[in-house]
Amino acid sequence: MPDRFTVQHREVGMLRIYLKPSDKIGSRRFWGAKPLYRELIRTAKADGIINAVAQHTHYGFSNRGPIRENGSEIADPHLTICVELVGDRDQLDLFCRRHGDLLGDKVIVYKQLEHWTIRRKT
Repeated sequence: MPDRFTVQHREVGMLRIYLKPSDKIGSRRFWGAKPLYRELIRTAKADGIINAVAQHTHYGFSNRGPIRENGSEIADPHLTICVELVGDRDQLDLFCRRHGDLLGDKVIVYKQLEHWTIRRKT
């Protein structure tokens, strides 16, 4: 069976930024403060990052803090959220330098990956 598709790949990177759901940005009066994880994703989109997601965790710790877990009825507002950004290394580096005020005390991990694109042969 002949190949009907081509595969193109290039190096990219992934940042994982660990924070709390209770981390906010902006005025904390009433409903004014926005969740930091949403602001990071919105900012990543505006900066042209190719992929950004927030992943809730169920059990764990971050930045040498205590182990936290979600209860059966009430979510723990201090349990870690992981914001994952995928893009070119230079682009991710620039993102961190531009938005260091948001990232200052967060645990951030970088990993080298490959981005694959599958296309039908013409």
